[in-house]
Amino acid sequence: MTVLVTGAAGFIGAYVARALAQRGERVVGLDNYNAYYAPALKRARAAALGAGKDFEIVEADIADRTAVESLWQQYRPRRVVHLAAQAGVRWSLENPRAYVQANVVGFLEILEACRLGEVEHLVYASTSSLYGRSPEQPFRETASIRRPVSLYAATKGANELMAASYAHLYHFPATALRFFTVYGPWGRPDMAPLLFTRAILEGRPIRVYNHGRMKRDFTYVDDIVAGVIAALDRPPARDDYAAHKVYNLGRGEPVDLERFIALIEQAAGRPAIREYMDMQAGDMSETFADVSAAATDLGYAPQVSIDAGVPQVVEWCRRYQAEGGSW
Repeated sequence: MTVLVTGAAGFIGAYVARALAQRGERVVGLDNYNAYYAPALKRARAAALGAGKDFEIVEADIADRTAVESLWQQYRPRRVVHLAAQAGVRWSLENPRAYVQANVVGFLEILEACRLGEVEHLVYASTSSLYGRSPEQPFRETASIRRPVSLYAATKGANELMAASYAHLYHFPATALRFFTVYGPWGRPDMAPLLFTRAILEGRPIRVYNHGRMKRDFTYVDDIVAGVIAALDRPPARDDYAAHKVYNLGRGEPVDLERFIALIEQAAGRPAIREYMDMQAGDMSETFADVSAAATDLGYAPQVSIDAGVPQVVEWCRRYQAEGGSW
């Protein structure tokens, strides 16, 4: 059986595709290598993690109906891990149409292909941003998601409603995974772990929002990959509405942003130059995942602490910069 991984040159997607291929799955990837950040980084990431050797990537846009239908006709995937999306909370304030095109129109094309192709299970990326500024901690999957603080989060909430309706109407299982601040080597350069690491290594200032009064449930990429694959292997049973489930995938341990920066400083061997800023529109002051449902249903058990994970990010970033890698 073929497993399709969309966003296969993206941060999480490339790791998931590699892990599936390494356990013997036939994997095909899909990615459009868009310019939200350097396509050269995406191509280098895919090559480093196995594309062309362990799995192939078809270059196409998920919002292109003809391209998606063609891919399905050629490869006939039986399971789908849908990770392609327009990511980034802050950019959604400036480029809303890109988010609707990729995250709503593109997701509809994937749902339609799953319906027509009789896919056995769809696992797709949602986000912890859906919880907004809820005062209830830790965040549980049963919490209301009716008050998102960014358009990005709103599009992901729409995805969950769309997938649930398709699972109900067309009887294929679907699982949403709400990721919490994923970091690791080959990570996204627009996110704080790499923004901070690059700047500290180069002696440039870092912008610390909300004057440092932030907490994040930083989750190492290997733990996220384990959760994605565990979810893929365990399609949900149908309840009185649909075979659709939602799980948090995080570390379950919110970390002060200042502590995270201190770990980067320690691994880099130099201090950060901090520029303290006000809170940004669309941002969240704290994220904290309740992962008990994923632990019970999927056997999810994150292993990598920030003390172990951060030095690996710094070392990778140092090497990538020394090799002249593009950002």
